[in-house]
Amino acid sequence: MTYSSFTKVFKQLKTKPAKLAKYKKHNTPTKTYGALKRKCTRCGTVRAHIRKYDINLCRRCFRDIAKDLGFKKYG
Repeated sequence: MTYSSFTKVFKQLKTKPAKLAKYKKHNTPTKTYGALKRKCTRCGTVRAHIRKYDINLCRRCFRDIAKDLGFKKYG
């Protein structure tokens, strides 16, 4: 569908709130799974994500604040 057809549909459904709610429910692009759903809490990137211990940081942010979190570097 093109942009104009979406606006046309919304104009038609404004008078019918129940049908508009159903249309929005089934046609909104919400994603509740997958790698893109998980983001770094500090910088927002979705790549190189560490979820262990419920850290939810990317590897770069983790290296910056690992000492503050109580992790030690061995080796």
